[in-house]
Amino acid sequence: MTRPTLAITLGDVAGIGPEITAKSLLNHPEVREVCRPVVVGDADSLRTGVRLAGGDPERVRAVASAERAGADPERIDVVQVGPSLGHLPYGELSGEAGDGAARYVMAACDLARRGEVDGIVTPPLNKAAMHLGGHAWPGHTELLAHEFGVENFSLVLSAGDLYFFHLTTHVSLAEAIRLVTPARTDAVLRLAGAFAAALGRPDEPIGLAGLNPHAGENRLFGDEDADVLAPAVQRAREAGINASGPLPADALIPQAVQGRWKLVTVCYHDQGHAPFKAVYGDDGVNITVGLPVVRVSVDHGTAFDIAGRGIARESSLVLAIGRAAELAPGWGHIWQTAQAAA
Repeated sequence: MTRPTLAITLGDVAGIGPEITAKSLLNHPEVREVCRPVVVGDADSLRTGVRLAGGDPERVRAVASAERAGADPERIDVVQVGPSLGHLPYGELSGEAGDGAARYVMAACDLARRGEVDGIVTPPLNKAAMHLGGHAWPGHTELLAHEFGVENFSLVLSAGDLYFFHLTTHVSLAEAIRLVTPARTDAVLRLAGAFAAALGRPDEPIGLAGLNPHAGENRLFGDEDADVLAPAVQRAREAGINASGPLPADALIPQAVQGRWKLVTVCYHDQGHAPFKAVYGDDGVNITVGLPVVRVSVDHGTAFDIAGRGIARESSLVLAIGRAAELAPGWGHIWQTAQAAA
């Protein structure tokens, strides 16, 4: 079976991205067993990351194209994007680093559009730094959606065969409540149903978490669950999607952790992220469903407080690379199924 070529963006070079990228490619031979990795970013920053990982910086090689990259296990191939950022200090908010992190993602998307890579894996960027650099996206997910020109997409947290879809993500809680609309709920339930079908499990139950405590408790704690979420579940069921809810989040999510649910849809960022990270930590990854190419990310931030100290853990990135390699060969079916359901 041909190994997919994966673009690994370097993230914010003032954070732990260069270090965990270097550790993943130097210390984990299983990575190259499942994919051909090519880093998209800055060679000098990655060389510093290699030093932190205890490796030889001479193993880093700048390449002009991703087409033949990643084959030599003794080399770490990098598609250089923009000027060197090797002079930037670790742990400091920088518009230069934020601009670089955004441009690395844009370049990876361009490689995917040209067919040079089969998937994208993203170490963390810093949202404030990205904004300082002139890119006003809420985060990776929205930037990727813009680059690929898609409107129906969802941030999906995953650990094993458990998937948390999100109706909203990087917005204030007040804005999230406004964005939980019938159209958005319909769209994400369709995405979740399409994803289940593409995985060969079209009848997989999908639990929708309520927006309000106790899913509104028969309108005692708000009307959104009854007026927005419940009708969306009914429409999904009429379309052949095995959706249920809205269900109280404090019951649904523990049941999912215990294995009763494999597909869960939550209403806002912390409703999904807080319990997911509390339980799974480094064992979780972030998948964007709704893009034409697989994208998997680490489930943590830039960790400015420990950047440059050589103590960052690469386990989430190794897991993300493995999940991207696993999903990449069949992602075209996932994309087509999602498009048909849109």
